[in-house]
Amino acid sequence: MADRLMIGQVAKTSGVAAKTIRYYEQVGVLPAPRRAASGYRLYDRPGVERLRFIRRARALGLPLQQLKTLMEMLNGGSRPEFRPRLRTLVHAQLDAVTNQITELEGLRQQLEEILRRMSTSPRRPQAGACQCLDAKNGPVPRREAGPTGTSDASR
Repeated sequence: MADRLMIGQVAKTSGVAAKTIRYYEQVGVLPAPRRAASGYRLYDRPGVERLRFIRRARALGLPLQQLKTLMEMLNGGSRPEFRPRLRTLVHAQLDAVTNQITELEGLRQQLEEILRRMSTSPRRPQAGACQCLDAKNGPVPRREAGPTGTSDASR
């Protein structure tokens, strides 16, 4: 890899779109790179590695604002606190994913029960709304996305 790469090369190397790289710079997740006399952004190897780190962290669902704080630590902040903070973030994300899996398992069970009942119970020739989705002990809890994308049914 060359000493200095332009944004298109960094995008290709890192797998992060140039538009996203500029956004990360704008919101402070990535420091602004040096610029060539022509005004082009020039990235070095550590910058590309940070971008790869951010890409992987985002793929794991870590929040951008928290990543900004972590990246500030690497940009001259308190490096000894980096790993413990990252560990806390990863642990929180694991808890969130575990909760989502639990919610999804409950939803899967409800859907399987509805399908089982639909295939084994006779059709009713009644007028009105279909009650196929009603649960045995009342309606199936409604799942609505809350502010963090979690289900309201579990709250």
